[in-house]
Amino acid sequence: MKLHVFNPEHDLALAANLSNFTAPHAGRNLRADLGCLPALWADEDDVVLVENIEQAKKTYARLRARVGGKQCHFVDKNLLSKLDIREVEPWGWDLALRSSLLRYGVNAVPSEENIEIIRELSHRRHAMSLLLKLQTIPGTIGTSYLAESVEDVLSYMKDYPRMVVKAPWSSSGRGVRFVGASLNDYQERWISNVIDKQGCVMVEPHYNKVRDFGMEFESDGMGNIKYLGLSLFQTKNGAYTGNIIADESEKRDILSRYISIDLIGSVKLEIENALSEMYKGRYKGPFGVDMMLVATDEKDGFLLHPCVEINLRRTMGHVALSVPLFADGYARVMQIVLADKYRIRVRKA
Repeated sequence: MKLHVFNPEHDLALAANLSNFTAPHAGRNLRADLGCLPALWADEDDVVLVENIEQAKKTYARLRARVGGKQCHFVDKNLLSKLDIREVEPWGWDLALRSSLLRYGVNAVPSEENIEIIRELSHRRHAMSLLLKLQTIPGTIGTSYLAESVEDVLSYMKDYPRMVVKAPWSSSGRGVRFVGASLNDYQERWISNVIDKQGCVMVEPHYNKVRDFGMEFESDGMGNIKYLGLSLFQTKNGAYTGNIIADESEKRDILSRYISIDLIGSVKLEIENALSEMYKGRYKGPFGVDMMLVATDEKDGFLLHPCVEINLRRTMGHVALSVPLFADGYARVMQIVLADKYRIRVRKA
């Protein structure tokens, strides 16, 4: 039996690297309110871990009414020890999830050493390394630096009017700072604190972004990378706000207004080639590569930044790909909204 777990606090837990990690209030609420999400991609014989079974049934029933989907079996932590769970498929693996599952009688978890490998592969320097390989493809743009001191950051800032500073491990938005020609006291303290805790920061030029998108993949852990589809998503201040649900050809048509489809294909192949060897024997599961379309300085065309981030976990792009296409042929926008609780909203694009 396979157990699915939606642990959206994963990025923060991975950064903390603690077996006993308490997620911020928002992360705990997101997990509690939308724990049923894996039902969209789980097989009928699988089970999905939720905090409240009755609430999950109601939430998933509302979601199915809007987007379709299969029946699903929900379980809470008190039922886990009674089930013959042979495999666990979480949003992402970290020490906190491993410890929690073991406490409730689930032994089909990676070793601490394996999770350390996943954490190391999740370091943003691997996105920098992949970007170096993708830079050789004509039509791409992008550079990234590793800084081990505030002085390193300041030296890189001399070459660019605006830059983005990122923590090596962090969630979208929380571990990212945008800086101008100089650092203020708050920014300098934040950078020093991240370097003290995580060893470095990543520094990148701030590009004139016109659109976010990504590619979603899955690694079988044996050196094979499977391409799953494009993810056209929306962000605000670096944080995720929504995804387009549409046919692959429609998403390609949208991107073709800016860049050639051949360029997208070349980048996809190079990602598969580069990461198949890196993940062989080290990582099995879904992952996504975030990208963006950038306007040229002359405003006469567009370039592709082919690797803004590598998310070594499931992403909202994977969720969007798991939603069946709508019979009326219209694209939809899927968003996570917060009112009295977190909800999935799906509307026409």
